[in-house]
Amino acid sequence: MRPIPNSINGRSPIPRRDFLARTFTAGAALAWSAPAIWAASDAAAPSPIVVFSKIYQELKLDFEQAAATTRQAGLNGVDCPVREGGEILPENAAEQLPRYAEILQKQGLQIPLLTTGITSVKSPHAETILRTARKLGIRYYRFGFIAGDSTLSQQRITEIRAQLKDLAALNKEVGICVLLQNHSPSGKTHYFGGDLTEMEQAIEGFDPDQIGVAFDIGHALVVHGDQWRQHFDALRPHFKIAYVKDVKRAGNWVPFGQGDIAATGYFKLLREMNYHAPISLHIEFEWQEAGKPKSRERLAQVLRESAGVLRGWLRA
Repeated sequence: MRPIPNSINGRSPIPRRDFLARTFTAGAALAWSAPAIWAASDAAAPSPIVVFSKIYQELKLDFEQAAATTRQAGLNGVDCPVREGGEILPENAAEQLPRYAEILQKQGLQIPLLTTGITSVKSPHAETILRTARKLGIRYYRFGFIAGDSTLSQQRITEIRAQLKDLAALNKEVGICVLLQNHSPSGKTHYFGGDLTEMEQAIEGFDPDQIGVAFDIGHALVVHGDQWRQHFDALRPHFKIAYVKDVKRAGNWVPFGQGDIAATGYFKLLREMNYHAPISLHIEFEWQEAGKPKSRERLAQVLRESAGVLRGWLRA
């Protein structure tokens, strides 16, 4: 089995103290023109934790409020939705994504990855989004959902592979990597890649520098139970980013620490792999008590508590 390299994206790691000084020092020049490199050379260095900022849309936070909330929660940045109905709409990416990145950087925060609706080179504004992201140092974007009412046919997987082939060529040109996320069914809706066997078939033979995997242990546990590990091992050469949300095996999303993912051994595995890339933290549970108003202060508290539990899992 091919080991995960000690450098991210094939680049040599830089000393963490130099990276932090270069990136986060107050008054430093804006660092978004260079690729974001997450140092993996320091075995004690924790993975940066970024929030999937779809949660900010519930409160209709503007970019300044989103940055302040992220900082208040003690997180390292955001995984920004750039898609229809997202924090940034695809047609506005060229203008708004650099602005958001600059506002975050002033708070010492970054955008290491995006969540998009891109499923092919023909997706609206796909090339503009990717080139804008790359100029800002963003190295990953999530593949859009492909949904159906049942497991995908072999013919449909072949069609998706053709889409991925074209995306891989564009990714190579731009210098960016697409991430396929595994997502469990929602009601009768089946999502491509939720059954990890589909994902294995779809990405087989592609260069991991262009076609990668955002592995979601919660969705994997719901779909595959204790068999998640054998699927992860098959996908491991393409594994790039960890998505984390807590869940009961039956499929109920719960606050961090109240579900079953801590007992899977996944976080021990990440430590053994010397994983230091960002972790995308997802809030899928109801984060405010019924009858009480939702507020930025409460959300920042929930994010801080969730990240604290996650950091405990990573250290344990």
